Amino acid sequence: MAKIDPNPGDNGAALLPLRAQPRDLAWPTEAWISGDLDARVDRSALSGLLDHAFSQPDPEDLDRTHSLVVIQRGKLVVERHAAGTQPSDTFLSWSMAKSITNALVGILVRQGKLNLQDPVSATEWPGSDKRQRITIDQMLRMEDGLRFREAEDLGGGSIRYYPAEESDVIPMLFGEGKNDVAGFAATLPYLAEPDTQWNYNSGASNLLSRLVSDTIGGGEEGMRDFMRRELFDPIGMKTADPRFDQAGHFIGGSHCYCSALDFARFGYLFLRDGVWEGQRILPPGWVDYSRTPTPHAPDGCYGAHFWVIPGSLGIFYCSGMGGQRVMISPSLDLVLVRMGKTEPHKVGAVVQFCKEVVDLFRPTRG
Repeated sequence: MAKIDPNPGDNGAALLPLRAQPRDLAWPTEAWISGDLDARVDRSALSGLLDHAFSQPDPEDLDRTHSLVVIQRGKLVVERHAAGTQPSDTFLSWSMAKSITNALVGILVRQGKLNLQDPVSATEWPGSDKRQRITIDQMLRMEDGLRFREAEDLGGGSIRYYPAEESDVIPMLFGEGKNDVAGFAATLPYLAEPDTQWNYNSGASNLLSRLVSDTIGGGEEGMRDFMRRELFDPIGMKTADPRFDQAGHFIGGSHCYCSALDFARFGYLFLRDGVWEGQRILPPGWVDYSRTPTPHAPDGCYGAHFWVIPGSLGIFYCSGMGGQRVMISPSLDLVLVRMGKTEPHKVGAVVQFCKEVVDLFRPTRG
């Protein structure tokens, strides 16, 4: 099994090492083990942040926070759910599904059924079409050269808006493309040479999802079985509920329901370098590839279907509309999950809130 080259370009950034599972700690396949907060965490400050986030009525800056959990060193050290919300309740991932699509591609790479340099080769593109040259790697890193006009949270508190008549994501998910989201994405025009510019592209995620489905075969049933057998069941994501369009394709850019505790399991898989209970789910080097900044992404903010925060904590994360977050910090050996429903223009407050929570776990505090 070949190791993945994590470096798509000369970015000069060193990746913080990922830690192995402690030998004396059970994997959270069946249940998370509860742990105590590190003594250096300011409990009063943490309580203040959580009390504000979950206050009633909903706070003006964050709107609704459904659930927040923090895993550190493999143990559940923070768990809070809104009134009327149960730990098993599921919430829509929105664009955090892109990171699930990343994992599905990675599994097929591990199995030798896909290669990052393989062309995506949508059936809608004739053999002479320039789009036939776009590779899986370029789509994962959003440097595919296709036009896509997004209208959602772009991570880091950054929002790009397009008028409804110019948006590509709205007709893809809710209009003419909703019955076949990948088929709609395949109509996107080719605007630039791949690897020359970065453009956030939910259509690419849906094309990659269809590629996974076509590779394993069996239509929707085959895809569901593959997702369960190869990803969800091995790591204990019992609540995961991926959604499909009428063409039978997983809507891999935006649609998977899951509980906060199960989203934490997904983040923990990446924190542990794609290994779970001694079984390698993702190929060697895949997590490093996923968190390596893409050359043309603004300020190194994006890897391969994961967002990146350059800095001392080495954070990479899943991001979805409404302020959904799965934040992974190798430096702190930590996963934070925030599920909620926040208006797009307020997502910056969610970013700040999550940052403040994570900062409380820095060992240099106090």
